[in-house]
Amino acid sequence: MYAKIQWKDAVHFEATADSGHTILIDGPPDGGGRNRGSRPMELVLIGLGGCASYDVVAILDKQRQKVTDCVTHVTASRVEEIPQVFDQIHLKFVVTGHDLDPKKVERAVSLSADKYCSASRMLERGGVQITHEYEVVAA
Repeated sequence: MYAKIQWKDAVHFEATADSGHTILIDGPPDGGGRNRGSRPMELVLIGLGGCASYDVVAILDKQRQKVTDCVTHVTASRVEEIPQVFDQIHLKFVVTGHDLDPKKVERAVSLSADKYCSASRMLERGGVQITHEYEVVAA
């Protein structure tokens, strides 16, 4: 994998990865930015949530579950001292579909957390406590 991060000005950057997609990164005005993009630590949460969501949806598809929507809410806290790393992250999956089996949703979330989500495993190895919950909604 490869990513290129190009400085634009102040604390504004443009990042491009192998896929060719571009992400803007910037800081808040009180940190020298102009709020023209996501913060780097927000991107870590987005990456984690995207990785876990991808797993959950793919696993449920293999289990022949009729998912119509999946929204993952990711909340986190950081330590006060620098570097201000995450100490706790919580993922809540809201899975909507037709005749969903809650046990299969629970299994998909567990498999993602314990086996498949590379981002989650990497963060946990770094000392971050990651918790999960899910909600099943009938379509």
